[in-house]
Amino acid sequence: MTDLKTDIIHRGDCLEILRGLPDRSVDMVFADPPYNLQLGGDLLRPDNSKVDAVDDDWDKFDSFAAYDAFCRDWLKECRRVLKDEGSLWVIGSYHNIFRLGTAIQDIGYWVLNDIVWRKTNPMPNFKGTRFTNAHETLIWAAKSREQKRYTFNYDALKAFNEDTQMRSDWTFALCTGEERIKGEDGKKAHPTQKPEALLHRVILAATRPGDVILDPFFGTGTTGAAAKRLGRHYIGIERDPEYANVAEKRIKAVLPARPEDLIVTGSKRAEVKVPFGALVEAGLLSPGDVLYCPKGEREARVRADGSLVSGAMSGSIHKLGALFENAPACNGWTYWRFRTDTGLRSIDALRAEVRAGMQ
Repeated sequence: MTDLKTDIIHRGDCLEILRGLPDRSVDMVFADPPYNLQLGGDLLRPDNSKVDAVDDDWDKFDSFAAYDAFCRDWLKECRRVLKDEGSLWVIGSYHNIFRLGTAIQDIGYWVLNDIVWRKTNPMPNFKGTRFTNAHETLIWAAKSREQKRYTFNYDALKAFNEDTQMRSDWTFALCTGEERIKGEDGKKAHPTQKPEALLHRVILAATRPGDVILDPFFGTGTTGAAAKRLGRHYIGIERDPEYANVAEKRIKAVLPARPEDLIVTGSKRAEVKVPFGALVEAGLLSPGDVLYCPKGEREARVRADGSLVSGAMSGSIHKLGALFENAPACNGWTYWRFRTDTGLRSIDALRAEVRAGMQ
């Protein structure tokens, strides 16, 4: 297997370089491929000034068939180099995202979400013949339908979003102002530079510190800059030497966050499972101890096998809690209390003690 070099920008054709990367070597792929806009001529503003549109050679293909063949080739290679628990992110506009989505599913990826990036400052529709195109779409996909595990930092995103579940519609401004990289001539260095805030959220959502992120269409290095800042590694592929030089200079100036500031908020789903009986085995509760409902008005006794009993009713902490509340289900860990010198306390605190010892 070829050694994988990270924190590097490969200059050249993406397909040729992808074929040289080892199997199952990267944790995430973020791809911002050509849009294939199929522009028929110059786009003019009402004052007849020319709009700086995407008319570069890298966005031109002879036909939809040629574009589809290109996309399927690089998507297949990205799937090969993804680790079995890795994921793919692809961004596009209405010009190409549906073609990409079809290819993604045909090749064997499994779509997890589509994300709408709503732009706060979109370019107007100058001709007034269509709606203002104010969003782009991201597709997030696992490597296969059979994939059981992939990184999703749900709790981190929830904390990031003021303790509210992160939605699939994200609002960011287009890359403007100081963030927009310009050449010596004052013009945009790249026509489709993405805001680093967008990559920050993608990376925060689907990777861990130390993971390797591959970007086969690196451009001016937004993925690499965000990855370095967040303590991840990157592999960039870019065929345009000017873009690659801008990216290299840009990333070199990035100061990474301190390792202690990159710790990802843990998910309860990822925590070590602790059965209620483990509390009895550990001596934190004993057979015959009494547990109470949240308000203390009803009680049950702990049995040696980790079940609870109250009169003629018995069962697990979850089952008996549900019976007491006449509910279809109950989280016994947050329902039951044990008595302390300062009052009633949740048995979840005892579970935390056992879990800490197990870890």
